[in-house]
Amino acid sequence: MRNDIQPFERSFTSKEVAEVAGIATPTVRKYGQILERNGYEFLKEGDRRIFVQSDMEALIALRDTDKPLDDTAKDLAYQQKEKLKGLNETEIAVADTYDNLPQDPKHIKEILAYLASELVATREMNVQVINDITELKTTVSRLKQDHHDLSSNISNSAQKTQARIEKLSEQEKIHYETLLEQEKEKSEYLQIELENLKEEMKKEWLSQNEFNKRLEKSILKPKDRWDWIFSIFRK
Repeated sequence: MRNDIQPFERSFTSKEVAEVAGIATPTVRKYGQILERNGYEFLKEGDRRIFVQSDMEALIALRDTDKPLDDTAKDLAYQQKEKLKGLNETEIAVADTYDNLPQDPKHIKEILAYLASELVATREMNVQVINDITELKTTVSRLKQDHHDLSSNISNSAQKTQARIEKLSEQEKIHYETLLEQEKEKSEYLQIELENLKEEMKKEWLSQNEFNKRLEKSILKPKDRWDWIFSIFRK
């Protein structure tokens, strides 16, 4: 039987636990069943579990564990039993010292007032802790979203950069092929021009050769005529 619940300690519904712990309501029920199966005790109202702060911490421990859930649940149940055992021993010690409590109603009233103020402070602290947990959950959720957005932006940027590189590479390839084709055309043109020049030089050389032959023949003819005349005189 649990005896670790403090007077006026705040209790939570499954829905409230789900919101604070950041898990689904069906998962809260599932974790509760796993804990009970391994010896953990909950306060109950009929078949409905009533959760307090220590129960919420146990559920969060199950949520964050890297071990099998049953192993973690066994550890949590053992810790709870040890805690309840310690509280039982404390209750015995308190009972033994009951006679030492002040009998003056004024002193008792002061003690009760002090305990009431401490209880109020504790409840306020619990509320603050819950608010801090909720705020932390919101911050974590925002950071996850920011991380997702950043990852998406990086991925999109990388894809755009890769596409740009591929486009530049394709343009460079086309430019290189165009220059190569132009150089090939120039080479073919120069080859044709060279052949034409060779042909022109050949024609020029033949023409010059014919001219030289005609010139030589023209020069030789007068020489024959004078030789004929001289030969007449020699006769």
